[in-house]
Amino acid sequence: MIACSCIVCNSEDKKDKRLRSSILVQSARTSFVVDTTPDFRYQMLREKVKKLDAVLFTHPHKDHIAGLDDVRAFNFFNDQPMQIYANQMTIEGIMREFAYAFADKKYPGVPNLELNSIDLHPFMIGDIPVIPIMVWHHKMPVYGFRFGNFTYITDANRIDEAELEKIRGSKHLVLNALRKEKHISHYTLEEAVEMVQSLNIPEAYFTHISHQLGLHQLVEKELPPGIHLGYDGLTIESS
Repeated sequence: MIACSCIVCNSEDKKDKRLRSSILVQSARTSFVVDTTPDFRYQMLREKVKKLDAVLFTHPHKDHIAGLDDVRAFNFFNDQPMQIYANQMTIEGIMREFAYAFADKKYPGVPNLELNSIDLHPFMIGDIPVIPIMVWHHKMPVYGFRFGNFTYITDANRIDEAELEKIRGSKHLVLNALRKEKHISHYTLEEAVEMVQSLNIPEAYFTHISHQLGLHQLVEKELPPGIHLGYDGLTIESS
């Protein structure tokens, strides 16, 4: 038996129950997720997602791709391949991690994936416009994305000026803020606040939060107006 003394782990506040970072993006016609975390199956069941048209990936780290195998349920119910959108580096990582899904002779029931290579050019998923934004995760290029007035960025600690211009004018920004102490590849809470304020974003939410940051209710009180901690199940309506 493993004993846990973590204050966040033992919190009774539902907003402290933090699964790995992912979002569901929906319009009247289109539904897709950004990243398939190890918690992907539970997240889809919890939110009662019946239809999923695509998966859009930020980068190939395990905590962002590990749940991909579970799209096979959507293959079965929708009777079509799952459309996968990622840059070439991430596609190569997915093909290594899930080699059985791309074998010449596939075992029955493996996930049916159709790979779509993307770069920094805007594109569409169904009726939703996607603007890729390249950010730096230490030395790794990672993709964030803008959908209309909503921008989503995770796993970053630096953004070049040209890419910052793609974010300006957003009404909503979701940005990573791992902890208060300096980190080699993630924004700290202070750095994330500074980024939001420098871009004049009216409403921002922080994600990819480690337990080291502390309790949701306490950290929320420290944040400036218009800036909040994200939490599992949060819904943001944006045009």
